[in-house]
Amino acid sequence: MKKILTYSAILFAAFSLSLTGCKNKKTTPKKEGEVLLKQYCTGSDYFSNSKYFRANAIGESIDQMTARKKALSNAKSRLAGDINTTMKVVSDQYVKSSEYNNKEEVLERFEENARTVVNQSLTGIRTICEQYTKTPEGKFKCYLAIELSGTDIVSKYNERLSKDENLKVDYNYEKFKETFDAEMRKLEEEQR
Repeated sequence: MKKILTYSAILFAAFSLSLTGCKNKKTTPKKEGEVLLKQYCTGSDYFSNSKYFRANAIGESIDQMTARKKALSNAKSRLAGDINTTMKVVSDQYVKSSEYNNKEEVLERFEENARTVVNQSLTGIRTICEQYTKTPEGKFKCYLAIELSGTDIVSKYNERLSKDENLKVDYNYEKFKETFDAEMRKLEEEQR
């Protein structure tokens, strides 16, 4: 009788372990080698919105400061691209709505000023998230998110355009700001 109880207990334990083993197999990914990654400085808190242009990036290096420099450089590049794209749309919309006689020349001057302002404005960026990890290979990863105020960009743009004598005659700040604000709201909606 003892042998039967012992064998029954062993069979029950083996059966229980096999059920647990089956359960674990169902919850693991089917593809071998897939690993869910934790991303830092990403998500809706780091998207551009109606007040700020935002960008994030990752830098990796065997040196922690080099990893940060790479992340910052990549984030600035993305931020500048997003600002340039938005400012081009704003300039196009503003010039079309104002219907200047010399539309093409005015548009070219607006775009030239936008590039100058963006290059000058990148010095005003603010880091809003910075996280570091170390890989199994011993490399550092820097996760970084930055932002730049849309209001600051419009102010610098206004200052720059006000100095251009040829554009000063045709330029209406309120109309331009209204167009800019509408594009920023659009950008925020696209990011959601």
